[in-house]
Amino acid sequence: MNSPLFDVYGARVSRIEDYRLLTGQGKFAADWNAPGQLYGHFVRADRAHARIVSINLQAARVHPGVHAVLSGEDAVRAGYVQPISFMTFPGTNGAKALLTQWPVLAHQRVRYAGEAVAFVVADTLSIAQDAGARIDLEYEDLPCVVDGERALDHAAPLLHRHIPGNMPFECETGDATAVQGAFVRAAHITRQRITSARVVPSPMEPRACLVVFDASNESYTVHACSQGANMLRLQLSGYTGVAEGKLNIVARDVGGGFGARSMAYPEYCAAMLAARATGRPVKWVSSRSEAFLADTHGRGSTVYGELALDGHGKFLALQLDWIAEIGAYMTPPAAAGTIRNPIVGFTGAYRIPALYGRFRVALTNAAPIGNYRGAGRPDIAYVVERLVDQAAAETGVNAVELRRRNHIPATAFPYRTPTGSVYENANFGRLLETALAAADSDDYVARRAASARAGKLRGRGVATVIETTNAGMYNRDQISLEVERDGGITVHTVPHSQGQGHETTLAMLVARVLEVPTERVAVRQGLNEPPLFGNHTGGSRNTVGPGTICHLTAHKLIEQGKAAVAERLGVEPSQIRFAAGAFHCTEPQATVTLAALANDAKFSIIGEGSFGATFPSDCHVAEVEVDPETGETEVVSYVTADDFGVLVNETIVEGQVHGAVVQGAGQVFGEQALYDARSGQLLTGSFLDYYLPRAGLIKNITMKDCPTPSQVSPLGVKGMGEAGVTGALPALTNAVLDALRPLGVVHLDMPLTPCTIWSAIKNAKT
Repeated sequence: MNSPLFDVYGARVSRIEDYRLLTGQGKFAADWNAPGQLYGHFVRADRAHARIVSINLQAARVHPGVHAVLSGEDAVRAGYVQPISFMTFPGTNGAKALLTQWPVLAHQRVRYAGEAVAFVVADTLSIAQDAGARIDLEYEDLPCVVDGERALDHAAPLLHRHIPGNMPFECETGDATAVQGAFVRAAHITRQRITSARVVPSPMEPRACLVVFDASNESYTVHACSQGANMLRLQLSGYTGVAEGKLNIVARDVGGGFGARSMAYPEYCAAMLAARATGRPVKWVSSRSEAFLADTHGRGSTVYGELALDGHGKFLALQLDWIAEIGAYMTPPAAAGTIRNPIVGFTGAYRIPALYGRFRVALTNAAPIGNYRGAGRPDIAYVVERLVDQAAAETGVNAVELRRRNHIPATAFPYRTPTGSVYENANFGRLLETALAAADSDDYVARRAASARAGKLRGRGVATVIETTNAGMYNRDQISLEVERDGGITVHTVPHSQGQGHETTLAMLVARVLEVPTERVAVRQGLNEPPLFGNHTGGSRNTVGPGTICHLTAHKLIEQGKAAVAERLGVEPSQIRFAAGAFHCTEPQATVTLAALANDAKFSIIGEGSFGATFPSDCHVAEVEVDPETGETEVVSYVTADDFGVLVNETIVEGQVHGAVVQGAGQVFGEQALYDARSGQLLTGSFLDYYLPRAGLIKNITMKDCPTPSQVSPLGVKGMGEAGVTGALPALTNAVLDALRPLGVVHLDMPLTPCTIWSAIKNAKT
């Protein structure tokens, strides 16, 4: 490994965790086992909306090898019926969100195809599956609705009796009067209906859990794929009523998350119920088919946008009517992220004097929506940047020039938006010019002509975006540093990596301060001991929050170590100097290593801190070639200019940006969870039907670092894990539309499949 004695920020230090993961030494949720464990299998609803007339479990219960068969009655009897909600902000007229009951096993009614109806626990998985097939279920079918906009229609079937119109929450932001006044004065108003398709997160590791119940103290140990122990513990406690102190959450490696691993799923609670009922550990591993049906999905918004401009191309006002479709039940994070984050980033990268938004949440007979990489941030960036490009096309102003005229100037930061957000700092003009230069913008016209001669349509898409990071449910974060007896350093943290490289990044931050090799620092994530306060991994917050605290706590360790060494030597702490991983004293001449300090007495320290939101920003420039004969799109150039503040590890940053851009490209060019409108059945329930981006979709990404160090973090860092997808959605879509616009194609919704593009070209010609 490349581990210099003193790692500097931005260094290309090899990831510490990669050797373990690449050599098959990782331990994921399905790898945990316990003596005497049983195996669980869920029987799932085969229809989208129905009343459960009867459920006969007797044949399954007497099947040889079966230890328990649980149904919705068991869930209701235990009180496992209501997940907690993070919808803490008020709605229109101060109204609170109407929460949906969601029994961990369906009771009386099923509301989406794939909802868990019964849980069979047996000696083996095959026995549990065989017994599940013996359960006799009788349904009375009910009409269903799978489209969020249609669900709000007064004639739509009702999912929950206590939620009129399938709308559990509505809120407004901004100044409607100011917007309407600006619209009256406007020289031009651009209007578009824009959708952000519902997608399936699809982490590499399917969901799994192993639950062990200890009757002696009424506690549970839950092994599960998680983005953070505290968040999972909080939600499991809220769902089941089990005290947080009785819930021990265990995870080691997590094979991808994208937000979908931040939730306490009903299946985990059902496994807790079964472990208690049987007195045996209960293990459940999801199949990929179950993941499509019952993992939380992402995105799924429909937005009506209006952008007003004056005669000089200056933005006057922006108005959005936003419908956030959330599926059959309200998950703890769903509507909160889908609404709150767009409100924070409402104005995008632009100075828009008047903003107004109406946000409505819609329930449908589809799998519940949860957080998905960016959680509303990519959606608002997509909406704003699509409107800007369309306004440029309608007014005849060059799309790049229109952005230059309306960017928030660097001198205006910190910038308070009309909806109350405060952007700490950015330089959109520098990002734009850097990206254009790297994309060789001056020769774009010549490249477009060359593509035309080859029978291809070339288009360029530009997107300048900003997003908020470092949000969390807890008001502070803690980490623990321990000096081991061999001089190694162990860092304990709450958030859990799902591939982001936390073990390397946090180790580098500590190693830099203590001046030791990076591999001498071990990061342990999500452990119960020592008990630590803090947030899970999400919202690109790990380096800003826990990372900054690692840096500060390492300095604190040095100061406390100086005091301990000074006391040992009988001198003042001011006489102790720390360098190269050791404490040095001139008179008397002595050197005390970290190992020696720990051997004298175990040396550990807890550090904590609270930091506000940071605002990373980017400019993406994409070029595509479209084959008009087939509708196939090739991404021929992709450039990002990124402001992530100070970089800790450049290689990890590049990997995160590359992965996020390709993830965004997946949504642009193919990803979409489709339900049949009449039956409510999922039509894209496997990778044969559901598109995922393949290697080579974007062959090369040119990245340019343009930092404005954060004023919020003492390290100057900003979050960066979601920035790539935030810019990719609008940049790639704008590029395709730029290629097609000369043919008369003015609007398309994602996904831009070859069929969609070919049909648009054909319709434009006719």
